[in-house]
Amino acid sequence: MALKLTVNGEVRCLDPEPMPPTLEAVIAALGHNPQLVVAEHNGVIAPRGGWASTTVGEGDSLEIVTIVGGGS
Repeated sequence: MALKLTVNGEVRCLDPEPMPPTLEAVIAALGHNPQLVVAEHNGVIAPRGGWASTTVGEGDSLEIVTIVGGGS
């Protein structure tokens, strides 16, 4: 069953496992390295420690920001 979400302003359909999907599963299904992203779920920054227990539902909104290192 496909799940319709808005990810970074773009509507996406995913088939994450398990169902119901967790934020952790959705981030993995989107191909992100969980150690290198910060996630906002429905307008609230989601603490990494709660991703495995946060359920993502139809029509939810996610903002996923990749952490990039660098400098001189």
